[in-house]
Amino acid sequence: MKIMFMGTPEIAATCLDTMVRGGLNVTSAVTGRDKPRGRGNVMTPTAVRSVAEGHGITVYMPDTLRDGALLPVLEAECPDLIVVVAYGKILPPYVLEYPKYGCINLHVSLLPKYRGAAPMQRAIMEGERETGVTVMYMAEGLDTGDIIAQRAFEIAPDDDFEDIHDRSAEIGGELLLSTIPAIFNGSATRTPQNGELATYAAKIEKSDCKIDFNRPAAELDCIIRGVTPIPGAFAYLGGKMLKIFNAAPVAGSGRAGEVIATDPKGEGSFTVACGEGALLVKGVIPEGKGRMTAGDFVRGRKIQVGDILS
Repeated sequence: MKIMFMGTPEIAATCLDTMVRGGLNVTSAVTGRDKPRGRGNVMTPTAVRSVAEGHGITVYMPDTLRDGALLPVLEAECPDLIVVVAYGKILPPYVLEYPKYGCINLHVSLLPKYRGAAPMQRAIMEGERETGVTVMYMAEGLDTGDIIAQRAFEIAPDDDFEDIHDRSAEIGGELLLSTIPAIFNGSATRTPQNGELATYAAKIEKSDCKIDFNRPAAELDCIIRGVTPIPGAFAYLGGKMLKIFNAAPVAGSGRAGEVIATDPKGEGSFTVACGEGALLVKGVIPEGKGRMTAGDFVRGRKIQVGDILS
């Protein structure tokens, strides 16, 4: 059976690599265009293109799927199944209907919860203690297709977006590897989603990343972890942005946003009062600087007790 893979970022590349190394016959890959990256704006291929070419897989990079633009590729490759992981474009009906065994998608949540663009981040930000991955048949709605298989895993108290991203990629690739043969041999099940249980995971905006110290420390901890390492949670100190990438909720009280304690020893930390409890900050990124420990920030006299983060 011939499989066409459609995806773009690192999580998709990990799944593709797992599928190929597991023996699945991926004969073509569709991905985004190369983009300029880094200080030199060097044209860089997508993660999927790099992995696909490393395995000798033919790669296509269409600018659009509209108006039948991908039809010549489909007719040339004749895929029996299309597998989609974070491709970034909506598949029109002519693509969805082309393969004999349909189109399937790996979605990084336990559907029907967290449909949409940012399921991993939103699950952490909402304080979930469990998330997972779902393989589903694709339909024209947003992540509404019938579920084929799911696998759940724990969100640990110190897991951030990067941790959940990497775990989702690994487990998602394994789930695709075990599910696709069942689709081909007819043993795969399909379970309609209960729309009444659906929630939406909206794209992360800058406003989601701004730390409001009037909120409880436990909530801020979830928000910080959900947007770390990118795009990063931030507040302002003396009019300059200060990103916080490593923190934990602790006991404490004071004016919301006030630095109530500093500990410059070792890696060090500083503590900020919140609407409920306090936030022990252990890692920061000052405006225009790189990552540093909160201890270095304190030792550099950049912050002290009584300062206000707004």
